[in-house]
Amino acid sequence: MAFKFEKLKVWQKALDLADEIDKLTKTFPKDEIYILNSQIKRAADSISLNIAEGSTGQSNAEFIRFLRYALRSDIEVVGCLHLAKRRKYLLEERFVELYNACEEVLIMINGLIKSLS
Repeated sequence: MAFKFEKLKVWQKALDLADEIDKLTKTFPKDEIYILNSQIKRAADSISLNIAEGSTGQSNAEFIRFLRYALRSDIEVVGCLHLAKRRKYLLEERFVELYNACEEVLIMINGLIKSLS
């Protein structure tokens, strides 16, 4: 692995979360394709992308700034999950699984921020 971020467990978990969100959105109704579907996918992808972008050739302060963007994206995914649940696009069990995955990523990002501070 050539890039520092590829070794980060949090980046790997963020990729896993993005994959799960992608699978979820394939079950959404077609009328959500440009609305909730697009929003949750962009937010989920943004988590790993901000971790990657911030990690390469930056100062710790700059990396932390990008990690905070990743945190916000993670929280945005949670908000979208709530909307999807209310609209009955996912069952409670699946909601809890994805919510817990978001929480795990959030905890890992916060831990990385603390270690860099």
